[in-house]
Amino acid sequence: MSDAILDSIEESKGLEKIGFGPRLAAAMIDGIILGLVNIPITLLLTGTVLQTDTTAAYSGMGLIATLINYALNIGYFVYMESSAYQATVGKQVMGLKVVATDGTRITAGNSLGRWFSKLVSGIILGIGYLMVLWDKDKQALHDKMAHTYVVKK
Repeated sequence: MSDAILDSIEESKGLEKIGFGPRLAAAMIDGIILGLVNIPITLLLTGTVLQTDTTAAYSGMGLIATLINYALNIGYFVYMESSAYQATVGKQVMGLKVVATDGTRITAGNSLGRWFSKLVSGIILGIGYLMVLWDKDKQALHDKMAHTYVVKK
């Protein structure tokens, strides 16, 4: 389909795509929430809050803490974005939600792909995240890879 047709379909569904600022605020809120969960787990398993001490970071318990924290983080994003909420707590606070490019709710598999695509957005010096600033559809690289938009609820 042409861009004009797709734009009219999105407008008819009332999709107001969201830019960088509100998305950054939502990410910060989610970071605080996940930190409140991840830090106690790391402290409990390693005896230190941050795994900067190489003994703690590379110990068996450091690896277990890291794996648990990653599993919780992935589970949080996948569950929340593919649920009826269509948004993490941070996005809910900011009045946002994640949708497929056709405006429908994303699946758990799509959300998982979006989470892993964020690694690509970040690994290239964060440029994948900054793409929201100049992309006509206000999509970050991971949104393009996962075929999603972040829109106003």
